[in-house]
Amino acid sequence: VQLQASGGGLVQAGESLRLSCAASGSISSINYMAWYRQAPGKQRELVARITDGGSTKYADSVKGRFTISRDNAKNTVYLQMNSLKPEDTAVYYCNAPTYGYSLPVRFSWGQGTQVTVSS
Repeated sequence: VQLQASGGGLVQAGESLRLSCAASGSISSINYMAWYRQAPGKQRELVARITDGGSTKYADSVKGRFTISRDNAKNTVYLQMNSLKPEDTAVYYCNAPTYGYSLPVRFSWGQGTQVTVSS
């Protein structure tokens, strides 16, 4: 399965973006799907995770602002990002954490999508 993230862009602080992650194969049997991000000079971090049953978990830094969802029929995972802050600036990736934790992941990392938030 290959994962293609899209929807990033340049926005001002306080604005919103919706990211999409399209999988080349079925994700319906994959328990965990997640969004990650990597800012310049920092390690990649798990931002939000969703199970096949719809349970979600978020990093403290995005709780209340970001919402992860999945559409198994479309093999797509979404990340709705509201009230964006400059510290949200990063390249965003999606993947499937094997055990629900950050690492390891099931698939190769795609190119990601750049999100830049100006102050």
